[in-house]
Amino acid sequence: MTSNSNAFDASISRRAFVGAAMGAAATAGLALSGCGAYDASRAGQGAGGTGKTKLTFCLDYTPNTNHTGIYVARDKGYFAEEGLEVEIVQPAEDSAEALIGSGQAQLGVSYQDYIANALAADATMPIAAVAAIIQHNTSGIMSRKGDGITSASHMQDHTYATWDMPIEQATIKRVVESDGGDFSKVRLVPYNVDDEVAGLKGNLFDTVWVYEGWAVQNAAVQGYDVNYFSFISMDDVFDYYTPVIAANTTFAKEHPEQVRAFLRAAKRGYQFAIDDPAAAADVLCSAVPELDRALALQSQQFLAGQYTADAPSWGVIDGARWSRFFQWLNDGGLVSSKLDVNAGWTMDYLER
Repeated sequence: MTSNSNAFDASISRRAFVGAAMGAAATAGLALSGCGAYDASRAGQGAGGTGKTKLTFCLDYTPNTNHTGIYVARDKGYFAEEGLEVEIVQPAEDSAEALIGSGQAQLGVSYQDYIANALAADATMPIAAVAAIIQHNTSGIMSRKGDGITSASHMQDHTYATWDMPIEQATIKRVVESDGGDFSKVRLVPYNVDDEVAGLKGNLFDTVWVYEGWAVQNAAVQGYDVNYFSFISMDDVFDYYTPVIAANTTFAKEHPEQVRAFLRAAKRGYQFAIDDPAAAADVLCSAVPELDRALALQSQQFLAGQYTADAPSWGVIDGARWSRFFQWLNDGGLVSSKLDVNAGWTMDYLER
């Protein structure tokens, strides 16, 4: 899961699901310094005399290896070759969706469950996924090796660090009970750390929701023995898309060639990261020197096999998988209004 922080720590954790982002929509104009709201009359104009179209791309979090392809595309000149000048910005207060939806950022990083809440909100945002950054959900539960928590049923009688969010807890309940456990016996404690490995070392909790590509790799870099099981190993419904590249749909419909150009360059960037993880990690760390290079390299090597995985090419979204997760949200009453299970994504801009 994901949080927003101004510190470059060794943790990627989704603490706030979409609620905070939706609440930030009304104040999105104050959330992103230096970025004006979307103005269709100005779209396509050259940026700073360069003759290139300027786009703003909003990250979901501080820069990390989920974003490597974007930095590669920028720093290797792939965006420039497509006639684009791309500014990469970070959101404030979990507000990437609000910034994309308002048009302050034309594209950015989001998640299928975040998009679900954006679509279910009273004031629906013009936002949709246009490419999958990673082909499968690589999140799951990490715990200390010595505790023997190798599947979800073993979480009972242990502590779990929770954000106290409905989708999150419904996910944990589903996997625990489908594995034969009793969710009521999972002891919930507040999630209040920036580094999951440090939290395990300090016995602040026994289990925690993490991304394998970052927190599990962080444990490996530190030489700290952990157990990890993925949600998709427990239940196919959780093989949803996390993270994705999302676009402001108003902008995309009015400027489809710019979105296609962006995705062509991004695809080249992620293919570079697949082909040469070490060189890609160098690009990311040069752009973001605060990152721990050992962790970035370890993570990059893991993700090289995950960006495309078994898909025919990078970025592809499987509509059946997308709708299956949305249906689960509907069935569980986990969104404020029923979703169109086929909404919130499009392959119209991704060239395959």
